[in-house]
Amino acid sequence: QVQLVESGGGLVQTGGSLRLSCVVSGTIFSIYAMNWYRQAPGKQRELVARITIGGTTNYAGSVKGRFTISRDNAKNTVYLQMNSLEPEDTAVYYCNRDPNKLPWGQGTQVTVSS
Repeated sequence: QVQLVESGGGLVQTGGSLRLSCVVSGTIFSIYAMNWYRQAPGKQRELVARITIGGTTNYAGSVKGRFTISRDNAKNTVYLQMNSLEPEDTAVYYCNRDPNKLPWGQGTQVTVSS
């Protein structure tokens, strides 16, 4: 069964840090780029970070310098280290592969209090 399971979210104060994880099961992981997305209330889902199969990373301007995406192909897992969190980072965070997206997981809620 193909599945994306995100975890690691929570409630933090402004300036805090969280590390999100996304485990991919039921399909090949290492041959796809992986993306992290987020969706805030009332807004569209947006791309936050991307990592290619070779490890090249790209970030949305709003998170560049604060977030770091990484992957562990042996564990079929992609991570998102989030530092210097701001209230504007509050959202549900999702991962997915690129291309050929999989069914979306449940996401993990990140709430940053001011």
